[in-house]
Amino acid sequence: MPRPTFPVHTADTAPAAARPVMAGVHRKLGHLPAAVGLMAGSPELLKGFLAANAAFEATDLDPIAREVVVLTVATRNACHLCVAMHTATLTRHRAAPELIDALRAGGTLPEPRLEALRRFTVAVLDHRGAVPDAEMDALLAAGWQPRHALDVVLGVGTYTISTFANRLTAAPLDEPLSAYAWTPAA
Repeated sequence: MPRPTFPVHTADTAPAAARPVMAGVHRKLGHLPAAVGLMAGSPELLKGFLAANAAFEATDLDPIAREVVVLTVATRNACHLCVAMHTATLTRHRAAPELIDALRAGGTLPEPRLEALRRFTVAVLDHRGAVPDAEMDALLAAGWQPRHALDVVLGVGTYTISTFANRLTAAPLDEPLSAYAWTPAA
């Protein structure tokens, strides 16, 4: 249940600046996620997140690699909604169940290259960007390029916006995602 402080806006109740953005999301997804209705309380937040997300989607990271970054941030920030949503995305991309399970648990990934990316993402979060040389070296040794390190920073920033907004507003899990529900480990 969302916090009463934050209404779940519809196209009729949202601030005028958010309405065209919400309409675009509805056209793209076929429905309006509650999290979008909640973010619409700040049209700038909604626009900023969607613009950052579009930029992250356009990076040189492949779709599975992007989801590794997103789920690493989402589990770290305990965003049940992002974990469920991006588990569904990985499932649509036909990711291995072992990969999905490891990401949801915050554990070691079965594929070394993706594990290096996950560890680097954790290092970005833990060190607030001041990643130790050993972690950068490990990323590069796994076959990633320096630009991918910067792409990770974009993903961390994008999904910090989303996870923090979802947690602040207590964004609910939309029904289509209920099969991917997630609860943080104790």
